[in-house]
Parts: sequence; structure tokens; C-alpha cells
Amino acid sequence: MVKEYYQKICSGKEVRANLIALRNEMKDEKARRMFACLLGGDFTKLCALLHDPDPKVRKNAALILGEMESEDLLPVLFDAYKKEDTLYVRADYLKAISRLEYRPLLRGLKGRLEELRQSDFGKEEQKHISDEIRMLQAMVMKYEKKQTHKFIGYSVKRDLILVTNRCQREATARQIEGGEITMLAGGIRVRGVAVEDVLPIRTYHELLFPIKTAPLYVSDPVGAGTMLASAVYEMAEELHKGIPPFLFRIELKGRIEPDKKGPYIRKISDAMEKASEGRLVNSITDYELEVRLLERKDGTFMPMIKLYTILQKRFAYRKEFVASSIAPVNAALTVELARPYLKEDAQVLDPFCGVGTMLIERQKAVPAKIMYGIDIFGEAVEKARANTERSGVHVYYINKDFFEFEHGYLFDEIITDMPQVTSVKGEEEIRSLYFHFFEKAELHLKDDSVIILYATEPGFVGQAIKRGNTFKITEQYVLNEKNGTTVFIIHRRGYNAQNE
Repeated sequence: MVKEYYQKICSGKEVRANLIALRNEMKDEKARRMFACLLGGDFTKLCALLHDPDPKVRKNAALILGEMESEDLLPVLFDAYKKEDTLYVRADYLKAISRLEYRPLLRGLKGRLEELRQSDFGKEEQKHISDEIRMLQAMVMKYEKKQTHKFIGYSVKRDLILVTNRCQREATARQIEGGEITMLAGGIRVRGVAVEDVLPIRTYHELLFPIKTAPLYVSDPVGAGTMLASAVYEMAEELHKGIPPFLFRIELKGRIEPDKKGPYIRKISDAMEKASEGRLVNSITDYELEVRLLERKDGTFMPMIKLYTILQKRFAYRKEFVASSIAPVNAALTVELARPYLKEDAQVLDPFCGVGTMLIERQKAVPAKIMYGIDIFGEAVEKARANTERSGVHVYYINKDFFEFEHGYLFDEIITDMPQVTSVKGEEEIRSLYFHFFEKAELHLKDDSVIILYATEPGFVGQAIKRGNTFKITEQYVLNEKNGTTVFIIHRRGYNAQNE
């Protein structure tokens, strides 16, 4: 069909329709090679179509020429691009050029990009101009060495927001020395504390910087982007070493309908790029800044920045994981909540150790004497060994079913992330596992021992303990009110935690 479509194009029959049909055929690599052989390097007819009165003919001819992988076409396509006066076609010329080795055109592409950034366009033109700018930026960045920025604001005392577990914000707040702390719905706001002082804290999910601007109205994305530009760039420049541009992306959380969210975000990012005169560049990859916009009830945004340039080493050891692995921050939070009940030089056992995260976090909080990790899943145990070696912690790992485990001495502590109900392991199977766990745990624990459980099935814990007369719940901390995930501190009956 490639030959037939091209013959019709050459004879002037339904040129636009046949160009579109030819493009569709050329999605197949074999068809592209066939067409290239058919042309034999003669692009005269297709090049002539770049001057056709129909802009869609020009567009499709350009895109087909881009598939030909001939650098001889570069000056032809670039000249046609510069002369093109139909805005929606320009980005397609650039797509065609981008498929070729266009380095010789880089100076001209940069000049066109700067020209567009300095120009003012009407509302109707802006969408197509934005598409052209994004295409030009991507093309320039492909060949220009990416400017890396080094974060230098570790000692700077700026307002910070720590995103934490909603139910246990205090566990993070009490680890902060000095400064002023305000509780937020999803974390805490910290004033008067340097970045370097909060980085070692292991119980927060994210570190964000609030942005100070005039109100950003949801109803005015262009105005919001324009105001954000100066505030974001000022902060980026203050906290980093290096010259612009800074690459950013926007994350928006609000009531905007999903199908309208993408175009809405583009309006904000386009306005930021224009107002910053290219010192801020929107990028879907390699971004250094994430501008996070949280819609408030009053119709304005709460703006924040997440910096990917900050070196985060807290959980660098955890490179290996499996689907059921506990998140390191949740393991760290579990240990922090249990800290008053942890003994130094304890003998510790994790019967469902997974990739070792819980034991590693336990050791970082309060040093234990000996730690054993057991798991029936061999892959998890191998990954636990790798993670643990990176962490500098020492753990004895055993690939075995806990219910078949035997040991020569008793343990001071069990700490574990309990198995949960899944499509593979149903509710009754997991309930039975909880019951047998406490029966088996009794055989491995000293009289003054403690069990620390991260449990996604909290009801099973109470049911299992009621079956016997050995254990009692000392403390319980809800981590997720929706699914009930809870951290339990459990002792043998008759043990007085206050007289430890």
C-alpha cells in the first residue's frame, strides 16, 4: 500500500488523506524501509508539499520527511519551519527535525526559543506557542550539557514542612530540638531549625519548603504561575550552587477533574517559564524541583517545593525489597514508638523478617546484642543479607518457616511486621497464623520479654491474646485509621514496664 499511496500523492489525488494513510503505514519499520527504497533519496515531491496551501498537507509531509533519516533534509525542514505561519503546524516541523541529527541547527533553535520567550501572545495563540516552546526546550536540552545544581542550604534556617504519619505526628515532633513546631493535618511545620538538623530524623515521609507568595487563586492558573516563578526561582537560587535553568515539575492535589488536570498544569508551568525568562524549565524527566500545589477550601493553593537535590541518606541501605516489604519510614516509626520498651544489648528475633528493614531500623535506634531474622521466602532472605551488609548492621538470617524454628536460648524481644490478608492468603489463614504465632512466641521469649508488632490486622492480635493467659497489650498506636494498621507493644502478664 505504501507505493499506491505515494503514487496517488504524486498525481495529486486526495493528497491530505493519502499522506495521513502513508504516515500510518510507516509506523511499521518494514514499511519505512520499503518507502525509503522507493524514493531512492529523491525527496523532491514531498519537499514541494511543504509549500502547499493546506497546512495539514504541510504538516504530514514534514513528519514523513522526518522519518527518512536524511540529514540533507535538515535545511529544508528548518527553512520551512521558520516560514510557517500556521501556529499548530510549527511543533510538528520540530518533531520531524528532532528525528534527525540536528546539532548543526542548535544555534538557530536556541534563538527561536529565546524569541518566543520574549514575545507576548494572545490567549488563543498561547496553547500552540507553548507546544512549540516545549518542543524547542526538549531539543536544546538533548545536546546541551545538563547544568547540575548542588544543594548548599543545609545550614539555612527556613520554614520546613515534614510530611508524617497523620496519626502519629508527635513521634516526629518530639525528635526536633529547638524551633517552633505547628501541627498540620498531614505533618508538622517547623520554624527556626536548619535543614541539616532534621535530615537525620527517620520518621517523616517527605521534607518540603513552603513558598511565600500572594494568594494563588485556583481560578487563575496563569496568574498563579506568574507569581510562583519569582518565588520559586529565588528559593532555588538561594539554596543551590550553579547557574540556571532549574528543571521543575508540578504536582497538583485538588478538586480539578482528571481530564482537565494536564492542560491546567501546563498553563501554570508555561506561565512560570515565561515569567522566569527560561530560568525555570518544566521537564518530565531529570527535574530537580517539584512544585507541589495543594488546593485549599477557600479556592487558593498552598504552594510548597520538594528538592531532589538534597542528599537523603536515611534509607540508602534499602536497595532490595519484595512486594510485601514494609516501607523503611514505617519501620522507623514503629521502632520510635516502641523506643521506651527497647533494651540495649537485647537478644532480638524477627520471625517474618522480609528484607531485614525492621531489624536494621531497630538496631539504629537502640543497639542490640544479637539479632536473628527468619523468613520462609528465600529471595527475601537473600535481599535482607544484601541490605544489612550495606547498613553496617549484623544480623543472623535463616531461611526457614518460623513455626519450625528451634533455638538454644530465649530472646528478650520479638519485633516484626506481621503477614497480612491478601488474595493468596485469606482471612482465616492469617487469623490462624496470628493464633499460632503467639503460641510459638511463648516458647522463644524470656519472662520479662516484649513483642513489638506492626499489624495490618489488629483485630487478630486481640483475639489471639485472649486465647491464652501469657501476654497482655501494654500500648497500641494506630497508624492508619482507615485500614486499622496498628503498632502493638505486648508483654508477658505480670511484667511491669514501669519497673524495668
